[in-house]
Amino acid sequence: MRRIEWCPGCGNYSILKAFKNVVERLRDIGIEKGKIVVASGIGCHGRITDYIDLPSFHVIHGRVLPFLTGIKLANRDLIAVGFAGDGDAFNEGVEHFIHAAKRNTDIAYFVHNNNVFALTKGHFTATTPRWMKTRSTPKGNFENPINPVTLAIVSGATFVARGFAGNVKHLEELMLSAIMHRGFSFIEILQPCVSFNNTWDYYRKNVKVIKKAKDFEEALKIGNDPLNIGIIFEREDAVFEDNFARL
Repeated sequence: MRRIEWCPGCGNYSILKAFKNVVERLRDIGIEKGKIVVASGIGCHGRITDYIDLPSFHVIHGRVLPFLTGIKLANRDLIAVGFAGDGDAFNEGVEHFIHAAKRNTDIAYFVHNNNVFALTKGHFTATTPRWMKTRSTPKGNFENPINPVTLAIVSGATFVARGFAGNVKHLEELMLSAIMHRGFSFIEILQPCVSFNNTWDYYRKNVKVIKKAKDFEEALKIGNDPLNIGIIFEREDAVFEDNFARL
């Protein structure tokens, strides 16, 4: 494993810690490390595959989900975990996100959302709030942002949650639940970027842990508030790889 090279204070450290804790818990219940396959995309988050002792792949921009779909089609017994940034997931990779959710591919997908392309020095992404000033929008972003959680719900994801990098224990529980769920599991992780969008204090003061929605309509209402964290929606459905194996 390489020396960690994120900025001091980056939210990625907390995400890494939460995931490492999950891997140890999986090992405690008999899931060997060799059964867990991890992929990351392009962006600051992408280094996470260098810092974990698991079978790992660093793929091209926006392609975490199709890569892991191939992994699962080849071996349904593997646990597939993907990490992406908001730019990687919802700019270059948004079409793959929608199709993975629609298919109910058995992948746990964790998106580090800091609302900017941080690796390329802070320009706006598909999730950047309207009128937020960035390196590429000095007068403010005039586009409406994507809400990753509501997009996941309407696209067919069977497990949808939102976490905060500042609450490691809560995030750990969300990650474990997502991995144990059969089907497409998505967690939007609110991840402050200390260099270009330092939201630590804002999130610490304003995030709210919620109870899981009882139905689709309530899930959309809960997910529409970007400060609600927790498991927002969960249901059962046929899994893509199982259906493929029946052909």
